[in-house]
Amino acid sequence: MNIRFKATWIVLAVFAVVGPLCSRDAAAQGKTPTEDDYYKMITLPIPESIVLEVGGIDKLPDGRLAVCTRRGEVYFLSNAFSDPPDRLQYKLFASGLHETLGIVYRDGWLYVTQRGEMTRLKDEDGDERADLFETVSDGWGLSGDYHEYAFGSRFDKDGNLWVVLCLTGSFTSDAKYRGWCLRITPEGKAVPTCSGIRSPGGIGMDSKGRMYYTDNQGPWNGTCSLKHMVPGDFLGHPIGNKWYSLSGALGPPPEEPRSGSRFMAEAKRIPQYRPPAIYFPYKKMGQSASGIVCDTTGGKFGPFQEQVFVGDQTLSTVMRCYLEEVKGHVQGACFPFRENFDCGAVGMMMADDGSMFVGGTNRGWGSRGTKPYSLQRLVWTGKTPFEIQEMRAKKDGFELTFTQPVDPAAAGNVTSYKLHTYTYIYQAP
Repeated sequence: MNIRFKATWIVLAVFAVVGPLCSRDAAAQGKTPTEDDYYKMITLPIPESIVLEVGGIDKLPDGRLAVCTRRGEVYFLSNAFSDPPDRLQYKLFASGLHETLGIVYRDGWLYVTQRGEMTRLKDEDGDERADLFETVSDGWGLSGDYHEYAFGSRFDKDGNLWVVLCLTGSFTSDAKYRGWCLRITPEGKAVPTCSGIRSPGGIGMDSKGRMYYTDNQGPWNGTCSLKHMVPGDFLGHPIGNKWYSLSGALGPPPEEPRSGSRFMAEAKRIPQYRPPAIYFPYKKMGQSASGIVCDTTGGKFGPFQEQVFVGDQTLSTVMRCYLEEVKGHVQGACFPFRENFDCGAVGMMMADDGSMFVGGTNRGWGSRGTKPYSLQRLVWTGKTPFEIQEMRAKKDGFELTFTQPVDPAAAGNVTSYKLHTYTYIYQAP
């Protein structure tokens, strides 16, 4: 059911912070629903001999999972879709890589994003161990700083892989193209694509193939955010702009933003600057935004088809994002979705069967989830929670769509709602 109500303010990125998954039916029966009533969490056992700090997940043609880790290993998992997962088996496929934070399969190869390069792996002799390691691209720099993470995407419609590169120390740009997004073409060419990145936590696409990454709170980023990337964009952090001198692909560097200003004021002043699609209210909607997946399963994952889900490493949660495009800019609303993961979410995958895999680590970062690493699977039970399904910005307010029927009089009464605004200063350290 759609409900329209007026509000006195509209901002580019709309926040809708609502309660946990709930149900009118359960409330009417005097029961307190739990998240498991709607999205069951299945914990996959990990052998004591394996440190599975999940950095990325993909599905292989034979139904197994390929999981890469921050420790530089790749494992194949058999029977990962069984419930209970008591027949789960692990097979080490590769080791000795450098902090892998992205993995995707194509045409017999596994493409893995390492800290210093994009690599593809293959088993040529049939023993299920990688024996061919080829550098696809190493078109960015590496200084040895602990914070120089590199997150890799899945293939876009043109066969490119996108890589977002964390700044050195998360605030300087000592190595080439740190603070940038590069596209790696099928031929292995690194194409400078966007500047202005600070500290990414994940990268992924929506149902239309638009690419996003999550940036984390810090200098020039008042809170964590989901940022839409279009070639040529400046995404907010100016330290990496010195690398414009290496390539004319994006033209001249953008004008320096004014510290202490506001995001939308600078967007009007700097043509290349694209503000975030969504700001996540700090600590209320997470502290370290991470992996990105989109529900393209056609309803197998519940009532949120084609919406984007974002992990949070610190709070060990997954958030839900409804996105819309207005005048060429993507904006949206964020909602709590599922909490209480065993560890900080990092690597995520939406499977064709309609389940979501979430894996992570707390090493060096810390997390609300108490385990040092984990791999879990969310499965929709078939029950529909009572939630705000969609939230659209209109010229005179907002239009809400709910997952279940609502009383028109109560839902149409503006006093039924309580909204809070969050403003973050756009400023240097």
